[in-house]
Amino acid sequence: MDEIIGNLLRAGLIISALIVLIGGGVYLSRHGSDLPNYRIFRGEPSDLRSVWGILRNASTFQGRGIIQFGLLVLIATPVLRVAFTVVSFGLQRDRVYVGVTLIVLAVLIFSIAGAAH
Repeated sequence: MDEIIGNLLRAGLIISALIVLIGGGVYLSRHGSDLPNYRIFRGEPSDLRSVWGILRNASTFQGRGIIQFGLLVLIATPVLRVAFTVVSFGLQRDRVYVGVTLIVLAVLIFSIAGAAH
């Protein structure tokens, strides 16, 4: 089980890093020569503040959207690890650890969903 979890975390990190790297390349190829204006602060566009907006931007091969998608994959990696642990403890029929891990998963999902609003 520990080896599978380690491989899951490693794969999630590598995949998210590759996605961010591709997004950075796309962004720099299109906007690398733009001069920044540091007198005016511009935060992230509103379409990159929701999961659906990020997926829309990434699907149209926009650099910022691809970078944000890579960060979503990075955030999802430990959540998937906890979900995998719930399944693993369930297969072992260890009800105490299933319950504790479900509480941890609920807290993770609640905190991520709460941060989105």
